[in-house]
Amino acid sequence: MSADDIILPMAIETIPDPETQAAVKDKPEVTITLRRFHLYAILMPLIFLLGFGLGYLVWGRGPVASRVASEAVATPAGSAAAAQDQAAVSIETPQVVRYDIPVDDDPVLGPQDAPITIVEFTDYECPFCRKWHAEVFPKLMEAYPDQVRLVYRDFPLTSIHVNAQPAAEAANCANEQGAFWDFTDKLYRMEQGLSAQAYEVYASQLDLDAQAFKDCLESGRYKEEIQSDFDFAANLGVRSTPTFFINGIAIVGAQPFEVFQQVIEKELAGEIP
Repeated sequence: MSADDIILPMAIETIPDPETQAAVKDKPEVTITLRRFHLYAILMPLIFLLGFGLGYLVWGRGPVASRVASEAVATPAGSAAAAQDQAAVSIETPQVVRYDIPVDDDPVLGPQDAPITIVEFTDYECPFCRKWHAEVFPKLMEAYPDQVRLVYRDFPLTSIHVNAQPAAEAANCANEQGAFWDFTDKLYRMEQGLSAQAYEVYASQLDLDAQAFKDCLESGRYKEEIQSDFDFAANLGVRSTPTFFINGIAIVGAQPFEVFQQVIEKELAGEIP
């Protein structure tokens, strides 16, 4: 028998002598031999379950007990007013940051005296910008025709959108002939894609002076203007398109109409500090 054998009273193994074998032949002894690792295998799951149960009783209910205890200490007995104060939920008003975003000489759509100014930094090759202009922008103009003006500023992500910069230059050239928003609409629809040839087609469809438009594109005179918009936004912390500022309050991404509506309504009601 080795040191790892554990003999339990109910599992003692006996070997009878020859004279007594006949006597015990009809009464066989039931023997069980347990080794130490067998005992561990039985006890370990039981210990684990017991520990889990105790852990739950001690830690799982701890926060509730602590909260009740702290309330008992903080609330004097018999003080109804103090009890009400203790039960009240404190809701902190989030800090609203307003950024100073000048309109500059960028294209504007909407009344000049509109109480809400939305400045958009965008990229013509950005699919999310295209989605916002198709789905949200028309709803805003319909819901707030006299209360919202949109200011368009360029933020071409040239590292991933090779057509964003040329498209922005083409839109600025169209702006010289008073067709910025119509041209922008065509750029976002991308019926002819984004290319030098496409820009000429869009200009023709809008009855722009083709030669003046072409001369503008070839001159590259809006590169500096576009870069200025980009640098301003980047220094402000803008990293993606579209990014909006509603009276200086930032909204990042092609958020649904309801998000803009909520901010606009609160702003009109003077509820945002």
